[in-house]
Amino acid sequence: MSEFILHITSTLTVVTFFPLVGVFVLLLINKEKKDLLRWVGVGTALLTFIFSLVMLGQFDSQDAGMQLVVSETWIQIGSNWSIDYHLGVDGLSVLLVLLGTLLTPIAMFASWTAIEERVKEYMIFFLLLEVGMTGVFLALDLFLFYIFWEFTLVPMYFLIGIWGGENRIYASIKFFLYTMAGSILMLVAVLWIGTVQGTFSYTALVSMGNIPLGTQRWLFLAFAAAFAIKVPMWPLHSWLPDAHVEAPTAGSVILAGVLLKLGTYGFLRFNLGLFPDASHYFAPSIAFLAVVGIIYGAIVSYPQKDVKKLVAYSSVSHLGFVMLGLFALNDLGIQGAILQMVNHGISTGALFLIVGMIYERRHTRSLDEFGGLWTVMPLYGSLTLIVVLSSMGLPGLNGFVGEFTILLGAFGSQALGSYFYSIFAALGVILAAIYMLWMFQKMFLGSVSNEKNTLLQDLNWREIVVLVPLLILIFWIGLYPSPFFNLMSASVEQLTAALDFGTALVLQ
Repeated sequence: MSEFILHITSTLTVVTFFPLVGVFVLLLINKEKKDLLRWVGVGTALLTFIFSLVMLGQFDSQDAGMQLVVSETWIQIGSNWSIDYHLGVDGLSVLLVLLGTLLTPIAMFASWTAIEERVKEYMIFFLLLEVGMTGVFLALDLFLFYIFWEFTLVPMYFLIGIWGGENRIYASIKFFLYTMAGSILMLVAVLWIGTVQGTFSYTALVSMGNIPLGTQRWLFLAFAAAFAIKVPMWPLHSWLPDAHVEAPTAGSVILAGVLLKLGTYGFLRFNLGLFPDASHYFAPSIAFLAVVGIIYGAIVSYPQKDVKKLVAYSSVSHLGFVMLGLFALNDLGIQGAILQMVNHGISTGALFLIVGMIYERRHTRSLDEFGGLWTVMPLYGSLTLIVVLSSMGLPGLNGFVGEFTILLGAFGSQALGSYFYSIFAALGVILAAIYMLWMFQKMFLGSVSNEKNTLLQDLNWREIVVLVPLLILIFWIGLYPSPFFNLMSASVEQLTAALDFGTALVLQ
């Protein structure tokens, strides 16, 4: 009994499952008490973020291994085969846990006035989604990871399908089917590993390291199918614009800010960690697709008339940088990729919040409907400019640090064997400046082109509160990224050592 209490009160268990406490409380509240429902939902998410800061306080950045580990047999089958409740955090996952627990209360608070129907269900699905996302980043049992992975589909499916736009049913079903299709292949691979290797434990599998190269390649592809769709990598990206455009604002924030990172994290944790030889074999191919995605996403973003769709396509480009950094297979590339996962969640999450704020006022996202907004909403325009410059990688802001580190890592990567990946990827930075500045010009500069825009009110206190934490992080990471690199450096060095590539290979 004492051991059970120890497990359920452990830091990682609390961070993962505390949102369920909020779900239980929400179930007891009358659905007509909308403000109370909102406060309970946002308050629960905020407390979860505070618990994640407690986790950070207990985290030792000098320790490369798994920390705060919780491990207990969950399902015992036979004498030697089991599925374990196994959680742990290291430098590869700690920032992503913090990102998810930060963006969730921000997104829920941002939708305070936007969601008026079925508020109770809305808050419940958001908290359930947070459980799944956090569990993915912390699970160290492959079967438990798969359960959390699939669990995230359900609340996001309903968030899009119930509170989304006109084509919400189409978008939600497309999102569900795409992700499910790749996940089936991953499930087959997980079952093969558990059956043949005799364990689902990630740490045990890493220490064993005895999977033959030919088998590694097939397992790599099976896992990659699920992760590449979730990222999404070109050409498996077509579900993303539909999901973003139809999702409610808060749904888009979490989808871009956290859910897409489940795919990149999956590549980092499982493909690189479990299949190092196959990772070397496929690194040039993955990097090629990543570079195509960088350029394609940027080119397709430019002609978009819907601001939300423009930001959605930009995610394809930005996540291409993350994949390029991961498969540079060296310290600089991987650290840059992890930081860029965080950067993308901050900057693109803020962009979706900004788009949602103007949509609440004008009920349109068409660029043709705007113009001259800076003269009418100067605070809104000023904060938007900061986020736009962050997204396009201006030095001094967070996006630059991640992209520059990735390009350095890819440039000196022996796994990729060519400078051309970095050279062509750098074009994406230029193209990002083009489409982001074009969007800003169309919306904010010039004269007020529509009389409806003259009546718009500038940001209120709630909207400022929503954006301020993200703006602080944009400047903090851009001007002083060392604390963020320090959190991940030991674990990344351990990973690259296992991959047989380290810092000595960078920029010979």
